[in-house]
Amino acid sequence: MITVCFHGAESTGKSVMAGRLFERFGWPCVPEYGREYCETNGTDLMFEDLLAIAEGHAVATQAMAAKQPEVLLLDTDQLMTAAWARMLFGEVPDALLAYPKADLYLLFEADVPWIADGTRFFGRDKERARFAAIAEEVLTVVGVKWQRISGSWNAREKAVTTAITSALRLA
Repeated sequence: MITVCFHGAESTGKSVMAGRLFERFGWPCVPEYGREYCETNGTDLMFEDLLAIAEGHAVATQAMAAKQPEVLLLDTDQLMTAAWARMLFGEVPDALLAYPKADLYLLFEADVPWIADGTRFFGRDKERARFAAIAEEVLTVVGVKWQRISGSWNAREKAVTTAITSALRLA
């Protein structure tokens, strides 16, 4: 089994891509726990909320991984929660960096239109660019294997599919 995490700023197509790949290949995806958490508890977040989101995502990931699919997609993980911490509070709790890492991270560029959905924060160009830079910085600082995904929806799907099938061949 390989784990592939979709990473990047809000509204870059991570959840949409996970759905497309499930339909096309049957690869299951651990949904973004932070979205569920915010829909239930609101978006006025504190550090404690980010730690709860990280733990909720870990529990969901462990449950899905126990089924041993060939590919397990993660619609973000604790490293993206770390990017949220940096964006919202200017610092990252060490606990967010201590969770197990995916085998491959795919960094979705913020080069598609931003869509407000009630849980998204950073839709203005300057904020969005800053958040995208922080998301990339987190991957670089922790030293995980990652690839950049950009372009049209079709170009993204092709790049994601190529990256995952290449990772499968190497596994």
